[in-house]
Amino acid sequence: MKQEVITTDQAPLAIGTYSQAIKVNGMVFISGQIPFDPQTMSPVAGNMDKQINQVFSNLKAIAHAAGGDLSMIVKLTIFLTNLDDFEAVNKAMSVFFEPPFPARAVVGVASLPKDVSIEVDAILALTD
Repeated sequence: MKQEVITTDQAPLAIGTYSQAIKVNGMVFISGQIPFDPQTMSPVAGNMDKQINQVFSNLKAIAHAAGGDLSMIVKLTIFLTNLDDFEAVNKAMSVFFEPPFPARAVVGVASLPKDVSIEVDAILALTD
């Protein structure tokens, strides 16, 4: 099985021992994205809407680097430190995605890296 590492400077570079994404057999597995600005490698300031928009922009950049786009994402896992932000996630998804929406899980967690409030990983299918 051949694996291809996907990397782009249009999304935050890995801050640990992982790849931004791995492509294998027409599937792209995108590592968890946090609301970091790829230019400054710092968390974006502002409310949850701004943070979610940054996360989805990062996912979009990695999907593009892999030869795809957000419409090809088939599964999202969203980690929130405050489940009260669930509605903000739905609002952002209605902006970044169109029906049929990807399958999704939202998980409440005690904390996330770099003290951010949201992290999202994704699976993208380049082929049927």
